[in-house]
Amino acid sequence: MMHNINQSEEGFSYTYSARQQEEVQAIRQKYLPKEEDKMAQLRKLDRQVTTSSTIPAIIVGLIGSLLLGIGMCCTMIPSWQAYFVPGIVIGVIGLFVMAFAFPVHKFVLKRKQEQAAPEILKLSEEILKK
Repeated sequence: MMHNINQSEEGFSYTYSARQQEEVQAIRQKYLPKEEDKMAQLRKLDRQVTTSSTIPAIIVGLIGSLLLGIGMCCTMIPSWQAYFVPGIVIGVIGLFVMAFAFPVHKFVLKRKQEQAAPEILKLSEEILKK
């Protein structure tokens, strides 16, 4: 860490080393207003489309797995013999709901892609023209 302190008739002059200047610039960058470039906007849009289609699929899959678990519990607890057949039905329904998660993902993804397509295509054209 090199510091240079120069004294003149007018006062002190203090300079930082290159390493300190880089650190100061890095800290300064954190506080400057963010300007998103076109590529960052394109990535953000793509991420939003993918995430917004994944969340409903996860929810549907989770509900299906909970139903399957409830059905399994009903069939495995000996004192719940009256719930054996309903447990099988609930478990099978849970399997169907879980199997429905992937089509939900594809359906929502397609709709979100159609909604975001004009803006994504516009941004990609602007990036490719540069």
